[in-house]
Amino acid sequence: MFTPFWLALQMLTRIPVPAQPYPTPQDWGHSVVAYPLVGFLIGLLLVFLHWLLADTDPGVQAALLLVVWTLITGGTHVKGLANSADAWSGGHADRQRTLEILRDPRSGPVATMVLTITLIMKFAALSVLAAESALEIFLLAPVMGRAAMVAMLATTPYVSLDAIGAERAAHVPRQGVIWTLLAVVAGTLFLVSWGGVLLLLLLLLGGYLIRRMMMQRLGGVTDDTLGGVCELTEAGVLVVVVLVWG
Repeated sequence: MFTPFWLALQMLTRIPVPAQPYPTPQDWGHSVVAYPLVGFLIGLLLVFLHWLLADTDPGVQAALLLVVWTLITGGTHVKGLANSADAWSGGHADRQRTLEILRDPRSGPVATMVLTITLIMKFAALSVLAAESALEIFLLAPVMGRAAMVAMLATTPYVSLDAIGAERAAHVPRQGVIWTLLAVVAGTLFLVSWGGVLLLLLLLLGGYLIRRMMMQRLGGVTDDTLGGVCELTEAGVLVVVVLVWG
């Protein structure tokens, strides 16, 4: 019964998981609804690290939190953001060219620039949040990053040729997605009260604009663009909270 959760944990992190029987396409699809739960576990780890580093300078603490946050995912989402940045820059509005660049593992200067900006934004926001012991945001940001991936997979065609990704996208349980996203919304409102409404609306607007860009350029999503969505959502949550609530 735990196969979908273990698959989600295995796909989104580098945390060792128990040996699993060969997953079915349905298992891959059902694993999607566990993505926010994986984000919650990452958030708990960040909270625990903050507790361990409570007497550390907020800047140093933010750097360590960001390193652990990135390493526990194996850099998968960071890589997706980098590939997406290169593809959008070098694809020149051509779908086939954009897909070819997405398949190329090498990173160019645009990828480096986008990653640097994104990580600086996350570091700066984490410094402020660490100083304020904003534990609810440490929990919320990883959850919402993966909830954004769930929403994209459920509402956007999958265009990658990757077999596992295609199986996953084809068997995403729509009802399970709805309940999962409703749980994320309820958790957001519980953690940050009515300020969560503004946060959710801003993320919804950002998600709509990103989805529109992907549909116009690719006709759907790929694993790399999903990773990029996760990274941008996490950074967006951290920065919006700091800008709006200080």
